[in-house]
Amino acid sequence: MFAGPLELRSAGARAFGARRMLVLAAMLLVAPAAAAEPPARPDVLAAQALAYEHGEGVPKDQRKAAALYCEAARGGDVGAMFNLGWMYANGRGVTRDDALAAFFFGRAAREGHAQAREMLKFVDGGRPVYPECMLPPAPAATAEAAAKPAALIDGEAYADLPPDKRRIAEAVVKAAPQFGIDPRLALAIVAAESNFRPDARSDKDARGLMQLISATAARFNVMNRFDIEDNLQGGLAYLRWLLAYYQGRVSLAVAAYNAGEGAVDRYKGIPPYAETRAYVQRVQHLFGEEWHPYDPSVADSSTIVGRASDDE
Repeated sequence: MFAGPLELRSAGARAFGARRMLVLAAMLLVAPAAAAEPPARPDVLAAQALAYEHGEGVPKDQRKAAALYCEAARGGDVGAMFNLGWMYANGRGVTRDDALAAFFFGRAAREGHAQAREMLKFVDGGRPVYPECMLPPAPAATAEAAAKPAALIDGEAYADLPPDKRRIAEAVVKAAPQFGIDPRLALAIVAAESNFRPDARSDKDARGLMQLISATAARFNVMNRFDIEDNLQGGLAYLRWLLAYYQGRVSLAVAAYNAGEGAVDRYKGIPPYAETRAYVQRVQHLFGEEWHPYDPSVADSSTIVGRASDDE
């Protein structure tokens, strides 16, 4: 489809492919043929994906290649980001989708991949998307928990929720993925903000489950801050924006949710407010991750990213 870019990929893929195939060859020598799970290392996943994409040493399976590329991309493999973008740009084994192609080319370009930056000229990224496969996998659940509608809230942190708050937590788990948010992070924010009380109101007039002030509510089109669905939609939209603004740095996004992005930018990190530092510690304890996937099309990055401080 793309004559010029095809040459770009062919040239780049030879070096990329040689490196990946060396990794794959090493993996196949030590791994049993019927391994139940692919290795977790992103470079090995990318090597497997390349082999399945081209049928080198394994039956050609481009759908499997796309899944493996995405898992590798989620782990930070830049070559996998570019190759998956190429598959979506050309409809190779997947439905052609310019928006998804632009997403993966964009991620690779941000990491310095010159060919990905060139490919962005040939795809239409006007429709914001966030691939579901780029979200972290949900924690493993027992068979009993898996049968429940909200297995994530059966863990130690939320096991003692009364029925009314449990229903709120289930609504959070259901709504979070619509905004590309890991439900565990959304649960942690709601727990810290309102303790799952939709009628919560602070002395600063922050209201509802995610404690939206009037300015934030207006910014994200929230009509009724005490309405559960309306409040969640606005709070999760704001959290998605913050994650993009701080390039997935959870500590900065969470600090900004509490103190505002202006304060975080001004202090070039977590502000020296006792309330904000305690808030960040609580959310990070509940969520347990330092980084979260983000959609770079949602917001331009903060100028402090790369030199911000998480020091306590």
